[in-house]
Amino acid sequence: MQGYTIRVAKAIEAADGSLLGVKLGRLCIDHDIGVAKIAKYLGVTRPTVYSWFTGKSEPQGSYEDAVARLVYEITDANK
Repeated sequence: MQGYTIRVAKAIEAADGSLLGVKLGRLCIDHDIGVAKIAKYLGVTRPTVYSWFTGKSEPQGSYEDAVARLVYEITDANK
C-alpha cells in the first residue's frame, strides 16, 4: 500500500464503489499506485485525488474522461 494510511484505505473501502473516483482509488491500492503519481499524471492536486478516492467529490468534465480511461488502462493492463 504505497503511502496509504489505514484510515485512508478504510475510507476508500467504505465509499460507494459505483463512483468512478472510488473505483480508481481501489485500483490504485490494489496495484500499489501512489496518489502523487495519479495527481501528477492527471494534472491535479493530491487532495483532489483523495477526494475522488473517498467519494467526497467526483471528477468533472475532461477529468472524468481521463479518470475513466485510467481505470480502463489499469484494469486492462492487469488482466
